[in-house]
Amino acid sequence: MTSPPRSSPLALTVLCLLIYRPLHPYGIQRLIKQWGKDQVVNVSQRASLYRTIERLHSAGLIAVRETGRDQLYPERTVYELTAAGRETAHAWMLEMLSTPRQEYPEFPAALSYLMLLAPEEIAEALGRRADALERSLASAEAAQQMHRQSGLPRITSLEDEYLHAVASAELRWIRSVLTDLREGRLDWSPEQLLAYAAGVEAEEGPG
Repeated sequence: MTSPPRSSPLALTVLCLLIYRPLHPYGIQRLIKQWGKDQVVNVSQRASLYRTIERLHSAGLIAVRETGRDQLYPERTVYELTAAGRETAHAWMLEMLSTPRQEYPEFPAALSYLMLLAPEEIAEALGRRADALERSLASAEAAQQMHRQSGLPRITSLEDEYLHAVASAELRWIRSVLTDLREGRLDWSPEQLLAYAAGVEAEEGPG
């Protein structure tokens, strides 16, 4: 058995769904969508799911339970969790819950170069993002209301609460930035930035 693969949201999801019951890859993808876990795990490309399953299988974390044939479907391999897979899922979950990781989403990357845009461009783009967040939050609140009415315990949708809280905080922050732009509290000039960059390079010396 090779060393365990690195943890990832998709790998953890595969292991956790196999705790529920043995599944074939299509069944895993279908459950991810049915249970709303596609909000936190990207399964838009089935190839990435198959690659993840292959890595987990090579590492001995999952095993082939059976390979079935059906007249309506191509050959399907059903996987089940191994004891090592159950232990790994437990360890990954505790690590992901307890240890913040440095991630690199697109939005902060774009924010880091805002000075290359004109203020009106920034305001227009952030305004569109705020509108999109408002629509997303409205949909999320409706989904949370349906979940409460379903009778399912709160523990089954904590990821939705978290995403809602993060989106709400982001929307409040964007609105504050837009207010600062409009009222002139967020301003800069190319000359100011170039002078700062030249000063930093002078302090560091030639590269």
